Amino acid sequence: MQTEKRKDYLSWDEYFMAIAKLSAMRSKDPSTQVGACIVSNDNRILSIGYNGAPNGFDDENFPWAREGENLDTKYPYVCHAELNAILNYRGSKKDLEDAKIYVDLFPCNECAKLIIQSGIKEVIYLSDKYWDSDNNIASRKLFDICGVKYSKIRLEEERKIEIDLK
Repeated sequence: MQTEKRKDYLSWDEYFMAIAKLSAMRSKDPSTQVGACIVSNDNRILSIGYNGAPNGFDDENFPWAREGENLDTKYPYVCHAELNAILNYRGSKKDLEDAKIYVDLFPCNECAKLIIQSGIKEVIYLSDKYWDSDNNIASRKLFDICGVKYSKIRLEEERKIEIDLK
């Protein structure tokens, strides 16, 4: 008979970041898949989202290119994971106040503004690969001035999580 609890269970941060990463797997974007998971301060999942085409824009006809004329690329059209997670939330806006958002890529300045306006007070991210871009510098400035905490997820060790759907 087992007398002790399991020792290899996920921490809350690992769990919510894994849900953000799993959500990112729904993205049709061939180059960048991003997921987001919004969590209340009592560790309840409020909403999730991933980057993709706006509702009604056929994925097959969406311009997924990263380079070329601006209107022929994904950038003026794609909805970011943070935007979708905030818009997917169906409860009271009051419930987003003081919430945390887990994202696998540090938010751009446009998403930073949405996060601030929604009342979310903490951002936990996995990667900040665009840290020196103007957009991310603006995001950090916005977060600092508006009192939104942000931090790279602290992991005891890197962990590969596999899910068997058999």
